[in-house]
Amino acid sequence: MPANPRPAPPGQAPRDTVACRRRTSRGAATAIAMAVALMTQRPAVAQHDTAVPNQDSAMLPEVLVVAAAPLPGIGVDSDLVPYTVQTVRGDDLDRSRAGNLAEYLSRNLAGVNVNDIQGSPFQTDITYRGFRASSIPGVPQGLSVYLDGIRVNEPFGDVVSWDMIPEAALASVSLVSSANPAYGLNTLGGALAMTTRSGLDSPGFEADLSYGSGARKRADLSGGVRSDSGWHAFAAGTLFQEHGWRDQSGGRLGNVFAKAGYAGDTDSLDVSVLHGRSTLTGNGLVPSFHASANGTLPDLYQANRHAVYTYPDQTRNQVTQVVVNGRHWFDDKTSAAALAYVRTSRRDTTNGDVNPAYEAYAEDCEDGFAPDGSPLGADCGMTRAEGAALHPAVINTTHMWQQTVGMALSMARETDRHLLNAGLTLDRSRLTYSQYAQPGTFTDDRGAVADPDAPNALFSGVGGSSRMLGLYLSDTWSLTPSTFLTASARWNHVEVSNTLRNSDGSGQPRESFTYRRLNPALGLSQKLGGGVTVFGGYAQNNRVPTVLELGCADPTRPCRLPAGLQADPYLKQVVSHSYEAGVRWHRGKDTEVTASLYRVDNHDDILFLRAPNTQLGYFANFDRTRNQGLDLTARQRVGDVTLRLAYSYLQATYQAAGQLAAGERTIDIRPGMRMAGLPRHTLKLGLDWQALAGLTLGADLVAVSGTVSSGNEDGLRSDPQPGAPPKTADWHVPGYATLNLRAAYKVNKRFEIYARLANVFDRRYETYGQIANDVFPGGSLVRPHVAPGDAASALFVAPGAPRSFWLGAVFRM
Repeated sequence: MPANPRPAPPGQAPRDTVACRRRTSRGAATAIAMAVALMTQRPAVAQHDTAVPNQDSAMLPEVLVVAAAPLPGIGVDSDLVPYTVQTVRGDDLDRSRAGNLAEYLSRNLAGVNVNDIQGSPFQTDITYRGFRASSIPGVPQGLSVYLDGIRVNEPFGDVVSWDMIPEAALASVSLVSSANPAYGLNTLGGALAMTTRSGLDSPGFEADLSYGSGARKRADLSGGVRSDSGWHAFAAGTLFQEHGWRDQSGGRLGNVFAKAGYAGDTDSLDVSVLHGRSTLTGNGLVPSFHASANGTLPDLYQANRHAVYTYPDQTRNQVTQVVVNGRHWFDDKTSAAALAYVRTSRRDTTNGDVNPAYEAYAEDCEDGFAPDGSPLGADCGMTRAEGAALHPAVINTTHMWQQTVGMALSMARETDRHLLNAGLTLDRSRLTYSQYAQPGTFTDDRGAVADPDAPNALFSGVGGSSRMLGLYLSDTWSLTPSTFLTASARWNHVEVSNTLRNSDGSGQPRESFTYRRLNPALGLSQKLGGGVTVFGGYAQNNRVPTVLELGCADPTRPCRLPAGLQADPYLKQVVSHSYEAGVRWHRGKDTEVTASLYRVDNHDDILFLRAPNTQLGYFANFDRTRNQGLDLTARQRVGDVTLRLAYSYLQATYQAAGQLAAGERTIDIRPGMRMAGLPRHTLKLGLDWQALAGLTLGADLVAVSGTVSSGNEDGLRSDPQPGAPPKTADWHVPGYATLNLRAAYKVNKRFEIYARLANVFDRRYETYGQIANDVFPGGSLVRPHVAPGDAASALFVAPGAPRSFWLGAVFRM
């Protein structure tokens, strides 16, 4: 069997998948291993080829084959890569019956946690080893996310629109660790790479329909066809709608994915189209308790688990993506691949918030007023009449349009002991963004209503573009039949140009920035026998500042998140240095164990810092942060029972001094201080039992240790005041554990029913915390000119969902 098998002839088993179980002969093992590191040094996780098993393959153990390139590549034994790869096949996602992709990742993959900051199942904040891939603008993003080789981190803020992932069409998902430069920009802690199905690997029709708690309705439909002549087609779609378990939290989405193409002996070509639209509500954090003169008092969340602080908080997304992918084999050891795409997205948001001017008034004027209307507090800055005239609410609306056009080319050549790969990627992005603000008032249940007599004024805006060029070269060298050295390098060249708009509509001078970086990587894998492999390596990668960060980077012109843009001075690019070492043990097909130690040092990290003498902030480079820890995974099959374990230990700390802006707080950072929202310990246990011929039962337990609340990193609940003792508080978010159950019964080959129960014991828990001023203590609006002394700082939390139950049915043809 050649190391670079050609595509399967028409009528045979399909050969283009991301991760599959593949049986190989011992004679091919060395050739496959030589391909490992080279193909994993490309910009994204890719498809690979699978050969038809020979007649003796049934006697050999299964080998997990992974690939990591945006184009069709060579499948490699996952034991031989010099870093950690966790791969999920589409069938695994189906059998788990998880609510969505984010839920599956959080329950099964080591190092992954989800913060429900927005409170919507498709607006999640996913972290891996402390690095984020989030839908929230302004959060530092450290994970790159790919769909069929297309990087879907949006140009504005590198955010990820999880609602626009075509989950019904996924063939596999691979989570790759380290700052490997092959994955391109933003891969500081790792990369999440997804590939889609085709008519070659997914013929037939399937419908998955479910309904349950929160009036959640979901339908996933997919179907594929293929012909003996090599033509194939596939289509999948998802419809989702829910009322949500929190107040005012309904949402809906729909997306469709279609792919058609041809696969011959030496050539393959396919075209795919993705289109999706959503309207989602993410009502965010809610105050759990607040400080007062009488101590700590319970707040909205304690009185009503379903409460929201203010509303509306709605996001409307729309994405259209077209991709052309092709490959040609010159011979069994030489191939070329090409990819071209265009991706257009639009995001419109409407948020009902507390007016910052009123919030400052409530805080600074809490001492009340004298009979003549003059303030008693020295910091109030306005009379009683001026304060009474303020609008307590503001309706913030944003409109964003983005378009990215790109292409990639690569060539691979295998020799006796080397596998060489060279290629390039080109991407060009354009975007426009506008934010408007309209004063308003609050209803009795804290809904913000715009004042029709007040103008909806432009607050800030930007128009920009970027050009990205990536050149990479790598070599995998088989030093011995059991030792494999991987060396690679990637050159990134990025040009970013912005034109900011002022509130009066006038434009500021156009700013342009250029970033260049050569990132190397070196790794070694050594097979020791008995199914044991040790590996280790060093990798380096970079992230360039986003339009959002550049637009708020001047301490003399600070802004308020999420998107107040004022100025765009230069920021340095973030550079990560990643070290990882580990061991894998595979004993047959029933036992798998992986353990790895890692450290990632981020130099010139970009954080939101406090501007001097203000309650506003700005993005700036921070000298150094560090993420280090341990990941351990194990899987053991005993008869009809499969047991799974994933444990993670994480230390995410600041390694320099500075002043961090966290809501209304200013945190004096000290080296060694923990970052907020990242648990040190995470334990995941899973069990799957084939109880009867058609009945499968499953359970998973997720236990998470406590986390530091944003704004409480220094152990204080408010900024120190001259001449007054500091107000200390341990307002961390406590740890929690949740148990989830599922069951599926296969009535026949065409019909299956299933059920899942989340949070079996209805555990009340929170996934994230932040200290902020609460102008609705106990649910009532603070009015200092009427009731002085009621302004309070509070711990706002992201509540976890209560016990929930869903039923579903699957039809196959």
